[in-house]
Parts: sequence; C-alpha cells; structure tokens
Amino acid sequence: MHKVLLVDDEKRMLDLVALYLRPHDYKCKKALGPHEALSYLEEEEFDLILLDIMMPGMDGWELCQKVRSFSDVPIIMLTAREQQDDIVKGLKLGADDYITKPFNEEELLARMDALLRRRTPKNLIDSNGLVWDENRFELSFQNKPIKLTPKEFSMVGHLMKNPNKVFAREQLIDLIWDFDSETEGRTVDSHVRNVREKIRQAGFPVDEHFRTVWGVGYKWTNNPSKND
Repeated sequence: MHKVLLVDDEKRMLDLVALYLRPHDYKCKKALGPHEALSYLEEEEFDLILLDIMMPGMDGWELCQKVRSFSDVPIIMLTAREQQDDIVKGLKLGADDYITKPFNEEELLARMDALLRRRTPKNLIDSNGLVWDENRFELSFQNKPIKLTPKEFSMVGHLMKNPNKVFAREQLIDLIWDFDSETEGRTVDSHVRNVREKIRQAGFPVDEHFRTVWGVGYKWTNNPSKND
C-alpha cells in the first residue's frame, strides 16, 4: 500500500480525492494547507504528494520548492490552473507531473501508478505491505523478516512478480527446480503450505492473496476483492 500526502486548502477537495484513492490501495494523509503539509513531511515519509497550487499564505509553487530542498518524493500538481505557462513552471520547480481540475479519476490513478513504477526497483515488490526484496534475499511484513528457504523465496518472488498469472505446478518446477529436476507436484504443494503458514504467522492475510486454482496451480493477486 502506498502512502500519499494530499495538500489543498479546501477540505471538500481533500475528502473527494481521498475517497477516490482509498479503494485502490492508497493510504491518504490530508494536509489542509502548505504549513500542515510541511509539518507532516518533517515527521513521516510519503510515496507521493498531490499538491494544489492556489493556497493562501504559501502557494503550491513555493511549497514544491521547499519540498525539493530536502526530498525527491514524487509530486503531482493537481490544480485548476491550466495555462501552458503554469504547467511549465510547475515542472521546472520540481513537480513530476501536472493534472488540471476537474480531473478524470482513471487518468489520475494511471499517472500515479506510472510515477510509482518508475521509482520502485524491479527487484523489490510490495504487495499490500508484504515486501519481497531480491537484493537482500528477504521477505518481510511491516518491516519484520519472514524466514524462508531459498526455494520458498524464489516461489513467492515468481508469483508476486506476475500478479493474477496462474502458474501450473509443472511451470513452478521448471522455474524453481530446473528442467532436469525429478521434483513432483506434491513437493510444490508442500512448499506452498509451508510458505502460507510462515506468512500467515507474520500477520499478513496470505490466504486472500496466495490463491489455489484448483486443477491447475497457483497465483498471486494484489487486489483480492477485485478478483472474487
């Protein structure tokens, strides 16, 4: 789940944007104005900022400059100002993207997803707080490592890298144990049970994500409610 800071001087707009984003695995923190936003940024880390421009006291231009002096967190300016000069100014001051109000919900989500994809290393996957880190050879939930064997770690990685793709047992054997292995489907099932139990004990709702496709194999889903 990604953490987003929403900055606007209108509470109604903050509530509206948060309402759009929450069903899409975004955790929203609402800052009513730039000064409140800066106080949150001093205390917490965010994955993305959605920033209005026209605010009293300190506008979005100035806030963007201040944020860029200490952070490279992605910033999308979400504003009613639609002149080309305003867009260019926003990008020159350090914003990563610029969307005008009234905005299209799907376009906003697509642009946010694109920005976050560019910042997330391909060898690190975050699925609702469960993090598979290939460089550190570590699976963790809420910053607590989950001890897996090399084969278990590899299996989880293949599934998490390809959400909603069904892997037959034979495919997993080829990918993890290699083509010449004499491993049988029962071994795959045993590894799956072990992985589920270890992740379950860590507090992650693994049964909602690590799914059995009866008669075929297994898959990983990031948004269980959308696939039921």
